Amino acid sequence: MPRRINALASWLLQLGPDEVAAVLVHRRDVADRYLRTLKDLATQLTDSDSVHAAEATLDQGALDVLGAIVAQGNNGTIDTVCAELRCSVGDFERALGELKRRALAWPEGPRLAAVNSVRATGAVQGQLTLRPRTPRRRRASEISPVVPAMSTVDGVARLLAHCEQDTFDARYTGGVATVEIRRVARALRVPDGVLRLWLELAAEAQLVGVERSRLLPTRHGDAWLDSQPGPRLAALVAAWRRMDWRPEPDQARAALRDYTGAAGLALRRGALERFSAQEAFTDITELVEDLSWERPAVHDPRATAAVVAEMESLGLVAGGALTPLGVAVQEDGDVEAAACALMPPATQKAAFQTDMTAVVNGLPSPELSATLNLVADLEDNDAARVWRLSAGSVRRALDSGLSADDVLAKLASVSDAALPQVVEYQVRDVARRHGQLTVTDVASCVRASDPALLQEIVKSKRLGPLKLRFLAPTVLASDRPMAETLVALRRCGYAPTGLDAGEKSIVESVERRRAPARGERRPERWWRTEMDDLELTQLAVRLVEQEKPGVGRGTPRANAARMLRDQNVFLRDEEVVLLSSALVDGSRVEIKYATGPRRTETHVIVPTKHLDGVVSADCGDGTSREFDIGHVRKVALPEVDLPR
Repeated sequence: MPRRINALASWLLQLGPDEVAAVLVHRRDVADRYLRTLKDLATQLTDSDSVHAAEATLDQGALDVLGAIVAQGNNGTIDTVCAELRCSVGDFERALGELKRRALAWPEGPRLAAVNSVRATGAVQGQLTLRPRTPRRRRASEISPVVPAMSTVDGVARLLAHCEQDTFDARYTGGVATVEIRRVARALRVPDGVLRLWLELAAEAQLVGVERSRLLPTRHGDAWLDSQPGPRLAALVAAWRRMDWRPEPDQARAALRDYTGAAGLALRRGALERFSAQEAFTDITELVEDLSWERPAVHDPRATAAVVAEMESLGLVAGGALTPLGVAVQEDGDVEAAACALMPPATQKAAFQTDMTAVVNGLPSPELSATLNLVADLEDNDAARVWRLSAGSVRRALDSGLSADDVLAKLASVSDAALPQVVEYQVRDVARRHGQLTVTDVASCVRASDPALLQEIVKSKRLGPLKLRFLAPTVLASDRPMAETLVALRRCGYAPTGLDAGEKSIVESVERRRAPARGERRPERWWRTEMDDLELTQLAVRLVEQEKPGVGRGTPRANAARMLRDQNVFLRDEEVVLLSSALVDGSRVEIKYATGPRRTETHVIVPTKHLDGVVSADCGDGTSREFDIGHVRKVALPEVDLPR
């Protein structure tokens, strides 16, 4: 590590202020206002986390060149690397320029060296990947994204309804298994990938949570369902901007896991930034290929295509261009106002048909959904929502304490026309039979005004577990509590009602189970503010200028000592001063020079030249040699020169 730091520091010493500023701009994470020397900068530039972060910003061509330099053991030259990659010198120089601007690779004389800790993961061996064709654009046309946006909002609502009405199991280790995703996707008649998106959006927006290994709606989900389509879409878009999971279309992965890193965030932000509202991409495939070449560490082709599909489903992109909602997200504008302008108001009325169905085109209002969910059962949830009225659903409304007139009044208030007679007949017929049977909790009793009806009930084999017996011609006793007796009778097609001890009807209400929300992620805050471009330029000028010898900046001996200190971390200060004096005066010194692990040689030398971390010197045996400053372990005066 010290050798590579010294080599990087020597290369930085050869750069001008503009070139050092370019390095700082591309490696902002190492820029610190308290950097004192280029040696300090070189130390920061070799930090492994910073190196890996810089690699993630490389394009595919630069990554290929970096991989070739590493593969050749930092001993390759321009000719050998170009030969291996079968590329022109011009293409190589462009890629090497990207590496130099990030201080990931640099020339050391004729050789090419790469920084420590570099991985070059994803480099293509044996060729230099050229940039694909520039994505073609055309003038953007107004294409409304309201249909896919409504489909997504409605899909998340369908998911919440499924979580409440049916099971959606989570694993005890966390997340939702792939097999469970596939099962629910078949139940909702959507592809697995679409359901996965709905699920991640709902979890990120705190609409669903896990309670006892089961997914359930949260209180946030209830409030979301009670809101208008615009705020609903805005909540999903805000959740999409925070999602850090990375789509993997080729892999079956569990959902709702805690993902490490921010790969998904970078993928979504990078894709969104390439779109504009004025120009539209003619072919999204060309855009995906260009993004994959520009940032291969972030943009996998399949994952990027999936993210573009996500943006289209949320109404951020339509026809290859940004929508007003997408512009608001890209520019951090008023997302909710843009979503409300995009989404039509909720539908307030339903069309009741003679086949006992109620059809709603568009997203139903909370009031319409509440009324239809009370009196009917949701049957179809595709392009249009369809509720079906049945004897059981009408009985459910009557069990809530409503009369037949109340039920018909509620339905008439949400109908776009007069109710069909068949609907009125159905409601009144169920109401006529509703309450013919009453159940009293003795452990419970079944009463009826018609003794023949009780005779029929007693003979039913399906009601055998109740162990019914006559207490009177119009009264039966049950061994089960009132709630269980009611359920058993209703399963057999009867419509009993429950009475309390005061002979008053019991209004039944179903407890709605809710799960706690996962919690919203908080934005990361750094302990220091990032330096702007002007500050980076000023820092680069200061670092370069203080390395230059000049009037008022110290003696040549002090300047030499400063450079030697940057190039060697082993020598003490007095040894650095001694060696710098020998460089300036041409005097003799004795050095111990490392030639291998735990092996050193002693030489008496007269330094003649110092360049790029290497000292050229005349040795005591009459030969001339070059010594790497980083390998010098000790400096002393020769014994013959010691004062007596």
